[in-house]
Amino acid sequence: MKRNDYITWDEYFMGVALLAGKRSKDPNTQVGACIVDENNIILSTGYNGFPYGCSDDTFPWEREGDDTKYKYVVHAELNAILNANGKLLKGAKLYVDLFPCNECAKAIIQSGINEVVYLYDKYATTAETMASKRMLESSGVKTRQFKSEKSVIVLEFYK
Repeated sequence: MKRNDYITWDEYFMGVALLAGKRSKDPNTQVGACIVDENNIILSTGYNGFPYGCSDDTFPWEREGDDTKYKYVVHAELNAILNANGKLLKGAKLYVDLFPCNECAKAIIQSGINEVVYLYDKYATTAETMASKRMLESSGVKTRQFKSEKSVIVLEFYK
């Protein structure tokens, strides 16, 4: 008899996105993304961080002031799209912690991703997020908030 406590595809892929976010060195916000095709095959992952060659020891992580992280950080969604290395993303689904910003929405739309599954909509009332929602809806990209009866999935390296 098969086990019944296995995780759903949504739980699996959101878990991969959250795990990818653990790679981020951002002291305030760790966001991860996972892109999958219609056959539930992972095409790419990404997390928020600086571009290749830009040292996370010398570029700023500050959120306020003249020189902040916002000028330099590549968001998880864009990193996942770029990390796909030219794989066809048309019809793919993107899982991500935070609802995408307007800049990431543009890349999502242009890449052909047709669904975004997000965990939080923390910045729902900001102009950037409202613009993102408008573009995604207008272009036919479906968005939905992740729902699960589980609040935690435990990973053990050693049993």
